[in-house]
Amino acid sequence: MASNPDFVQYIVDQCGGAGCIEARKMFGDWCLYCNGKPFGMVSDNGFYVKPTEAGKTLLRNVDMRPPYEGAKPYFYIEDVDDHDYVATLVKATCAALPEPKPKKKKQ
Repeated sequence: MASNPDFVQYIVDQCGGAGCIEARKMFGDWCLYCNGKPFGMVSDNGFYVKPTEAGKTLLRNVDMRPPYEGAKPYFYIEDVDDHDYVATLVKATCAALPEPKPKKKKQ
């Protein structure tokens, strides 16, 4: 089941305090980026954040679920209506994640 584009935009708006948030459609789900760094997903109208120790300390409820069948477990974020909580979680998670590898130029 695909995610509702309005829900995806709502999650992008809720994360907005963490930096420049983008959602890119990938394989029927949505990958979320903060300042160019992938940090989570929206899948089947659920919000998932990559697991980090920094993020775990901020979670109100640690709920690990795979965003889709065969995926590694992510933090499932149920409380998406608290803008400050979501933005703080995303900011801490992104700070703990490594920088994305530079793309190789095509020749």
